Amino acid sequence: MSVQTVIDDFIIKNAADLDNLPEYSGKEFASDQDVRWCPGCGDYTILKQVQNAMPELGLAKKDIVFISGIGCSSRFPYYMDTFGMHSIHGRAPAIATGLKVSRSDLSVWIITGDGDSLSIGANHFAQLLRRNVNVNLLLFNNQIYGLTKGQYSPASPEGSVTKSSPYGSIDHPFNPLAFSLGANGTFVARAMDRDPKHLKEMILRSHQHNGASMLEIYQNCVVFNDGAFELFTDKKSRPTEAIYLEDGEPLIFGKDKNKGIRLDGLRPEVVELGDQFSKDDLWVHDEKDQTKAYLLSRFFEQNAAGSEEHFPRPFGVLYAEDKQTYDDGVNMQIAHAKETQGEADLDALLEGNETWEVK
Repeated sequence: MSVQTVIDDFIIKNAADLDNLPEYSGKEFASDQDVRWCPGCGDYTILKQVQNAMPELGLAKKDIVFISGIGCSSRFPYYMDTFGMHSIHGRAPAIATGLKVSRSDLSVWIITGDGDSLSIGANHFAQLLRRNVNVNLLLFNNQIYGLTKGQYSPASPEGSVTKSSPYGSIDHPFNPLAFSLGANGTFVARAMDRDPKHLKEMILRSHQHNGASMLEIYQNCVVFNDGAFELFTDKKSRPTEAIYLEDGEPLIFGKDKNKGIRLDGLRPEVVELGDQFSKDDLWVHDEKDQTKAYLLSRFFEQNAAGSEEHFPRPFGVLYAEDKQTYDDGVNMQIAHAKETQGEADLDALLEGNETWEVK
């Protein structure tokens, strides 16, 4: 029995349910729990946009699951009127993998933070992307440990003065997008809490991807790291400090859309549009080009690697690749084993047919 046969059987058996899906509103995805985040926290906006996006997935609530690790963001499953699990520190990807492999019909979402996923959970995070498990990971990045009251995190900029680094952090921060591409992630994107329209678009794009989607979301911690992303979120500085990526479109930014990025070989440079350069000279974004996606991911520090120029921070989908998912591969193996060896007998397996005599 092939994986496609299994999927077809599932669709036929559930056709009545699929034809009679209720028409939800975003409010119907809000649970009856009081939301317990600090007033002004960026998590509120993310929660709202996830709730707004859910009705557009065309799925019943019972087929959606949110799994989180530990941290402020990880309270998320309590606030969604779906199935969910508040799991253990850094291990949400492992739990989500087990769920997706055993129930490939479910839409599985992982909620994590920069501390949860990039410290104790870094290996699980990398393995999820490497395996290409068909789940959606939302990484809330506030560049600080919020739940444990303001220690620097693996994403905190070098020199950050925090409760655990009073003289400034000497650690080099993780670059989540470059890390995800290095782990062979098949969908890598970035959004921000203070651009809710774009954030919702990226949440929907994450769901549409068949494979492991990683969406980093810049999220403001109003108590311990307020204004960390103000350059990109403030309406005055955003036009020159942020660039929105659209597949097949040239890289243009600036208050008057008068700046662009062109490639001199593989070296990016910022140019002024006018007499010398036009839109035709610019780098055209291609979501399937991994090399250029990596170059974009390096627009992370103040200057891109190997350049003295200041580059805007990219938002949108850097990279998207179609590739067999881990859960499909596992289910294909199971189907093949059943086809060639028949149904397994667990009792017979446990009893076994061999004994050892130890002298």
